[in-house]
Amino acid sequence: MKNIFDYVKEYGKYTFKEKEFNDIDNLVFSSLAYLNFSKKSIHNNTLEQVGKNYLKNNEYKEVSKFGLAQKEAYQLLEEVIKYPRYKDVTLSNYEYKNNKDMQFSALKFRLNKRLVYISFEGTDELISGWKEDAQLACFFPVPSQVEAIKYAKDNIKLFGPKVILGGHSKGGNLALVSAMYLNIIKYLKIKKVYNNDGPGLRRKEFKSLKYKRVRKKLVHIVPNYSVVGVLLRHDKYKVVKSNKKNILCHAISNWEIKDDKLVETELSIKSKNLEQRLIHWLETHTDREKTKMTNSIFNILEELNITKIME
Repeated sequence: MKNIFDYVKEYGKYTFKEKEFNDIDNLVFSSLAYLNFSKKSIHNNTLEQVGKNYLKNNEYKEVSKFGLAQKEAYQLLEEVIKYPRYKDVTLSNYEYKNNKDMQFSALKFRLNKRLVYISFEGTDELISGWKEDAQLACFFPVPSQVEAIKYAKDNIKLFGPKVILGGHSKGGNLALVSAMYLNIIKYLKIKKVYNNDGPGLRRKEFKSLKYKRVRKKLVHIVPNYSVVGVLLRHDKYKVVKSNKKNILCHAISNWEIKDDKLVETELSIKSKNLEQRLIHWLETHTDREKTKMTNSIFNILEELNITKIME
């Protein structure tokens, strides 16, 4: 069965005018957000220009130390800059912020005059990002969600092109949340919102009118053995087949593709049970208790001066 790399090689010869943007293109752009570009190299340059510069200055061996998502993104970048579908896409408005409480990154891909994809990065190697993931169950909004809301508001133009918001893992959650807090005029500029195997929402936000409005445009993709994508609350899934199980199915390179579509299937019993257990745990602990548990764990890591997940 084919994967995202096969798709790029087979359909990369078609421009977005010749072949419309689809779910797999969304995965390409959400994956590329994991690479730490520089603002200077990004500024309205093409993906081909930015990609060649990045590959020249960053070795695969070093990037792969940051995690599977970064490794995958590097390999994908090597491929997409070869093909007409992607190489002339322009990049802009790159932001990267991190401190002990937050990890956030986002950038804009302008596919053509009519369409922009805003991509939010998922969790990288920094412990601060993993702490935020845990805090998603404790309070709202976490710092990176605040940044995502601001980024979307600042970068969606009333008289600009249509916009797709998306991201993988925590980035998918940020795409969802950022769309929820747009005013009605900017919300109408949104074509789709992609949450690619990312966490959902707490009960309060899940029941809100803001979520109900965005739900119509939401595409929530999870692999059949999802672990991350079933966290918190959801009510809308597109389940795709992965050739790996458990946490390895989180990697989009393991999601199966036939022709130009993701292979759809049903959520595994294991993932359904995990989702139910997590909801039960959330319901039986107060936000204060969850926050205390989270802080206890990450305070220990901080005392040990551990700042990266590989450590």
